[in-house]
Amino acid sequence: MQEQQGREWVAIVDFGSQYTQLIARVVRELGVYCEVVSCARTVRQDEYLRGVVLSGSPRSVHDACAPSFDFSPYEGRVPVLGICYGAQLMAAKHGGTVSRSAAREYGRARLSAVSAESLLTRGVAQDSQVWMSHGDTI
Repeated sequence: MQEQQGREWVAIVDFGSQYTQLIARVVRELGVYCEVVSCARTVRQDEYLRGVVLSGSPRSVHDACAPSFDFSPYEGRVPVLGICYGAQLMAAKHGGTVSRSAAREYGRARLSAVSAESLLTRGVAQDSQVWMSHGDTI
Protein backbone atom coordinates (compact mmCIF):
# COMPACT_ATOMS: atom_id res chain seq x y z
CA MET A 1 0.00 0.00 0.00
CA GLN A 2 1.23 3.50 -0.77
CA GLU A 3 2.44 5.65 2.11
CA GLN A 4 0.17 8.60 2.78
CA GLN A 5 2.47 11.43 3.87
CA GLY A 6 0.93 13.94 6.26
CA ARG A 7 -2.11 11.79 7.04
CA GLU A 8 -3.07 10.26 10.39
CA TRP A 9 -2.91 6.49 10.23
CA VAL A 10 -3.02 3.21 12.13
CA ALA A 11 -0.60 0.32 11.60
CA ILE A 12 -1.99 -3.21 11.57
CA VAL A 13 0.80 -5.70 12.26
CA ASP A 14 0.09 -8.99 10.49
CA PHE A 15 1.13 -12.23 12.23
CA GLY A 16 -0.57 -14.39 9.59
CA SER A 17 -4.16 -14.10 10.78
CA GLN A 18 -6.92 -15.04 8.37
CA TYR A 19 -8.72 -11.91 9.59
CA THR A 20 -6.02 -9.24 9.10
CA GLN A 21 -7.59 -7.88 5.91
CA LEU A 22 -11.02 -7.86 7.59
CA ILE A 23 -9.57 -5.82 10.47
CA ALA A 24 -8.11 -3.38 7.94
CA ARG A 25 -11.41 -3.12 6.08
CA VAL A 26 -13.35 -2.35 9.25
CA VAL A 27 -10.80 0.28 10.31
CA ARG A 28 -11.12 1.91 6.87
CA GLU A 29 -14.92 1.75 7.05
CA LEU A 30 -14.59 3.80 10.24
CA GLY A 31 -12.86 6.47 8.16
CA VAL A 32 -9.34 5.78 9.41
CA TYR A 33 -6.44 5.25 7.01
CA CYS A 34 -4.44 2.13 7.87
CA GLU A 35 -1.60 0.06 6.51
CA VAL A 36 -1.04 -3.67 6.98
CA VAL A 37 2.59 -4.33 7.89
CA SER A 38 4.30 -7.72 8.15
CA CYS A 39 5.48 -8.61 11.66
CA ALA A 40 8.90 -9.15 10.09
CA ARG A 41 9.13 -5.42 9.32
CA THR A 42 9.34 -2.33 11.48
CA VAL A 43 6.40 0.04 11.62
CA ARG A 44 7.59 3.49 10.67
CA GLN A 45 7.26 5.91 13.53
CA ASP A 46 6.12 9.29 12.35
CA GLU A 47 4.12 12.11 13.87
CA TYR A 48 0.95 10.86 12.17
CA LEU A 49 0.92 7.33 13.62
CA ARG A 50 -2.14 7.14 15.87
CA GLY A 51 -2.18 3.49 16.90
CA VAL A 52 -0.89 -0.04 16.37
CA VAL A 53 -3.07 -3.15 16.11
CA LEU A 54 -1.38 -6.54 16.61
CA SER A 55 -3.35 -9.18 14.67
CA GLY A 56 -4.06 -12.77 15.50
CA SER A 57 -2.05 -15.74 14.22
CA PRO A 58 -2.49 -19.46 13.61
CA ARG A 59 0.60 -19.86 15.83
CA SER A 60 0.91 -19.97 19.61
CA VAL A 61 3.32 -17.81 21.60
CA HIS A 62 4.70 -21.16 22.82
CA ASP A 63 5.70 -22.34 19.33
CA ALA A 64 9.42 -22.45 18.60
CA CYS A 65 8.78 -20.58 15.35
CA ALA A 66 6.24 -18.16 16.83
CA PRO A 67 6.32 -14.77 15.12
CA SER A 68 7.44 -11.86 17.23
CA PHE A 69 7.39 -8.09 17.06
CA ASP A 70 8.95 -5.43 19.24
CA PHE A 71 6.01 -3.21 20.10
CA SER A 72 7.81 -1.48 23.00
CA PRO A 73 8.77 1.62 20.96
CA TYR A 74 5.06 2.37 20.48
CA GLU A 75 3.84 1.78 24.05
CA GLY A 76 3.14 4.99 25.89
CA ARG A 77 3.35 6.88 22.61
CA VAL A 78 0.27 5.54 20.80
CA PRO A 79 -2.40 3.01 21.78
CA VAL A 80 -1.43 -0.62 21.06
CA LEU A 81 -4.28 -3.13 20.71
CA GLY A 82 -3.58 -6.85 20.66
CA ILE A 83 -6.22 -9.11 19.11
CA CYS A 84 -6.01 -12.83 19.94
CA TYR A 85 -2.34 -13.73 19.29
CA GLY A 86 -1.42 -10.04 19.53
CA ALA A 87 -2.95 -9.86 23.03
CA GLN A 88 -1.20 -13.09 24.02
CA LEU A 89 2.13 -11.72 22.78
CA MET A 90 1.63 -8.53 24.79
CA ALA A 91 0.69 -10.51 27.90
CA ALA A 92 3.70 -12.82 27.57
CA LYS A 93 6.12 -9.91 27.05
CA HIS A 94 4.73 -8.13 30.12
CA GLY A 95 5.07 -11.16 32.41
CA GLY A 96 1.53 -12.49 32.04
CA THR A 97 0.69 -16.16 31.75
CA VAL A 98 -0.40 -17.61 28.42
CA SER A 99 -1.56 -21.22 28.77
CA ARG A 100 -2.57 -23.78 26.20
CA SER A 101 -6.29 -24.52 26.26
CA ALA A 102 -7.47 -28.09 26.71
CA ALA A 103 -8.83 -27.96 23.14
CA ARG A 104 -8.80 -25.53 20.23
CA GLU A 105 -12.02 -23.59 19.85
CA TYR A 106 -13.58 -22.00 16.80
CA GLY A 107 -16.96 -20.40 16.32
CA ARG A 108 -19.35 -17.95 17.86
CA ALA A 109 -18.68 -16.50 21.27
CA ARG A 110 -20.11 -13.78 23.48
CA LEU A 111 -18.07 -10.67 24.24
CA SER A 112 -18.95 -9.03 27.54
CA ALA A 113 -17.64 -5.49 27.95
CA VAL A 114 -15.98 -5.03 31.34
CA SER A 115 -16.61 -1.29 31.42
CA ALA A 116 -19.19 0.73 29.52
CA GLU A 117 -16.95 3.81 29.94
CA SER A 118 -13.90 2.27 28.25
CA LEU A 119 -12.80 3.99 25.03
CA LEU A 120 -12.09 0.53 23.66
CA THR A 121 -15.67 -0.69 24.07
CA ARG A 122 -17.57 2.57 23.55
CA GLY A 123 -20.46 1.87 21.20
CA VAL A 124 -20.18 -1.91 21.59
CA ALA A 125 -23.30 -3.66 22.87
CA GLN A 126 -22.81 -4.93 26.43
CA ASP A 127 -23.22 -8.54 25.26
CA SER A 128 -22.03 -8.87 21.64
CA GLN A 129 -21.66 -11.90 19.40
CA VAL A 130 -18.14 -12.30 18.01
CA TRP A 131 -16.12 -14.97 16.20
CA MET A 132 -13.18 -16.65 17.87
CA SER A 133 -10.50 -19.12 16.92
CA HIS A 134 -7.89 -19.95 19.51
CA GLY A 135 -5.94 -22.62 21.32
CA ASP A 136 -4.41 -20.52 24.10
CA THR A 137 -5.77 -18.45 26.94
CA ILE A 138 -4.37 -15.50 28.88
